[in-house]
Amino acid sequence: MGKLTTHVLDTANGRPGAGIKVELFALSGDARRALKTVTTNDDGRCDAPLLEGEALAKGEYELVFHAGDYFAALGASVPEPRFVDRVVLRFGIADAGSHYHVPLLVSPWSYSTYRGS
Repeated sequence: MGKLTTHVLDTANGRPGAGIKVELFALSGDARRALKTVTTNDDGRCDAPLLEGEALAKGEYELVFHAGDYFAALGASVPEPRFVDRVVLRFGIADAGSHYHVPLLVSPWSYSTYRGS
């Protein structure tokens, strides 16, 4: 059974990104359909897969991480406008029967991602 998961690591402070709002959208051409909004737990993860089983379909998706709000809440000294604010990751699901893990490593100045396991 396929599933989509994510987690956030705060690389500036060396800890999980807890309490970060994450939005999930399905994409179809220029159209964007909201699927789910969650908040990361104390371990920087979601309490359940974002999508799994029949809900996970082949196609294009977008995750939006509200990282700027997270760092602001921590009291990070960053300029306005923020250099890193909302991190938008667009990716494709080619095999709906597989596990797609899309982590975010983030600081107020940079971010990266990869397909994890």
